[in-house]
Amino acid sequence: MKKSILIVFCVASSLAVFSARAQVVPAATSSSFRLSAGALGSLAQPDYEGTGEAATAPNRIYGAGVYVDARFSRWVQIEAEGRWLRFNQYHSILLPEGNGESTYLIGPRIPILTFHRVTPYGKFLVGLGSADFLTGDTFVLAYGGGVDVRLSHRFTLRAVDFEYQQWRVNPTLYPYGGSVGISYRIF
Repeated sequence: MKKSILIVFCVASSLAVFSARAQVVPAATSSSFRLSAGALGSLAQPDYEGTGEAATAPNRIYGAGVYVDARFSRWVQIEAEGRWLRFNQYHSILLPEGNGESTYLIGPRIPILTFHRVTPYGKFLVGLGSADFLTGDTFVLAYGGGVDVRLSHRFTLRAVDFEYQQWRVNPTLYPYGGSVGISYRIF
C-alpha cells in the first residue's frame, strides 16, 4: 500500500512538473520599451526678414533632420531631434552669412490615441538653436504634433509633423515648419 501511494505521488509530481513547463510567460511581463530612429525632410519659415535688401529673403528654407523616439510605456515617451535647414538660404551683401537654421531638441511626446495603424501625437521639446545670422546658440522651445502611420512591424511613416518654435533672442523669433519622414524600429 505504501509503495503504491509513493508511486502515484511520484507520477503525479512528474506530470505536474512537465505540465508547468508548457505554460507561457504572461504578456504583462514583457518589456514595452521601444526605440525608433528616423530621417526627416523639413520645410520652415525662419521668421527672419533682415533689413534693407535682406528683407526680400525667401520666406521658406528647406533641410534634413534625424529623430529618435524612445517609448517606455504607452504614455511615457521621449523624442530627440536635430534639423539642419540650409537649402534656399538668402545671401547678399547685407546678409553674407545667410538665413539658415539648425535645432537640437528633446522632450516628451504624447500619443493621443491609436486608430488602426494611425497615431496622432503632441510634443513639447526644448533645446538649442543656431542660425547663421546670430552670434551664438540660443534657447529654443518647440510646441508641435503630428501623425505617425505604422507601415509594418519595423517601419513607421511620419506623415506630418508640425512645430511652432520660440527662439529666446532679442527680438524673439517664432519660426514654424513641417516635416515628413520615416523611421525604423530598432528595439
